[in-house]
Amino acid sequence: METSEKMHKKLVIKNKISEMERVIAFLEQMEKKWNLPAALIPSINLVLEEALTNVIFYAYEEDTENEIEVDFELKDKQLILVITDSGKPFDPTKKSEPDINLSAEDRPIGGLGIFLIKQVMDEVSYQRNGKFNQLTMLKNWQ
Repeated sequence: METSEKMHKKLVIKNKISEMERVIAFLEQMEKKWNLPAALIPSINLVLEEALTNVIFYAYEEDTENEIEVDFELKDKQLILVITDSGKPFDPTKKSEPDINLSAEDRPIGGLGIFLIKQVMDEVSYQRNGKFNQLTMLKNWQ
């Protein structure tokens, strides 16, 4: 692949947890099509699962059907993931870091998924564009 080559694919899913199967299958297709490092896929899968599960469970009113866009962009040795939803405004990058030194019983519920995303990805950013949340996550590799 030339250094200036850039590839882009978009997946649109419904805000249903069963759609995660489609996301996993899509990521597997991208692995083959874009020749992504096999070692990268489990961590990207985990990040997508954490981020999308948060949107599916918390961004929308119960029993409403909405669309979530997942953009995959490959630029050199960088994978860029952008999750766009029209749910309630929420900036996960502003969430305080959990105290991972506390025991599981003493730790408040939630927040570990966002912490995990920040640990796995090289960059994580959020912006609200009009009525849309956009979570952008970048992963570099050698």
